[in-house]
Amino acid sequence: MFSSKSKETPPATPMMNAAPPPAPKRAPGRSSSAPSIISADLTVKGTLTSTGDIQIDGHVEGDVRSIGLVIGEKAEIHGEILAEEVTVRGKVMGRIRGRKVQLAATSHVEGDILHEAFAVEAGAFFEGNCRHSDNPLGDDVKKPAVPKPEAPQPAGFIAGLAPQAG
Repeated sequence: MFSSKSKETPPATPMMNAAPPPAPKRAPGRSSSAPSIISADLTVKGTLTSTGDIQIDGHVEGDVRSIGLVIGEKAEIHGEILAEEVTVRGKVMGRIRGRKVQLAATSHVEGDILHEAFAVEAGAFFEGNCRHSDNPLGDDVKKPAVPKPEAPQPAGFIAGLAPQAG
């Protein structure tokens, strides 16, 4: 019935060779630090540049350049945006250039969008032109074509009519 020997459980073996859990995958070029935050009570005048992510909940009067950019629902930006990934939930008055651009239902964008991938949720407001580009962040972005001025013509010349011999 009862034995004098106690049942022993084998000791737990420590996992010395176990690898640490993998870090979350980030896009190439992204820093591993926390995003910079422009809070709702902050107004910035000037250019913002980051090698990481930025979250804007306040007001920015100037250009924004970053790897990742999230524009909060109450945020407002007046200027050009250049980022790998852009998520707009607030208001943008200006041009957006990004590889991946997403307009949330609460967004209000007035300006052109140059993108590689573009998504718009139902309810988003967008007024402007959007154009696909394989390299939307490149320096060689084409500007609208401006007609070349015509060469000066002799006095009395009317385009489309042959000169008359006198």
